Amino acid sequence: MTESNVITLNKPEQNDPLQEVLREGARKLLAAAIEAEVAAFIAQHSALKTDTDKTAVVRNGYLPERSIQTGLGDIAVKVPKVRDRSGSGIKFNSSLGCRPI
Repeated sequence: MTESNVITLNKPEQNDPLQEVLREGARKLLAAAIEAEVAAFIAQHSALKTDTDKTAVVRNGYLPERSIQTGLGDIAVKVPKVRDRSGSGIKFNSSLGCRPI
């Protein structure tokens, strides 16, 4: 029994169609995970209000693209920006290890 169904992947820096599909899937999965993290973070602070009774912790666009290191190579994702309007110093940091590109 020398036959094997194992497919050897090329190195991350090589452009293989299969790796491109896997990278795109990983990018979408990571983006969804980060969006879920931000939604949970904002929900956690939803009771916090400003002096004018507005929600204090809100989304405010995106940070510059960040990179997450995976077995397929670095995957670039957009990380949502969170703004604290109350001045309490609340900051969002993803637990997925995003680092600036």
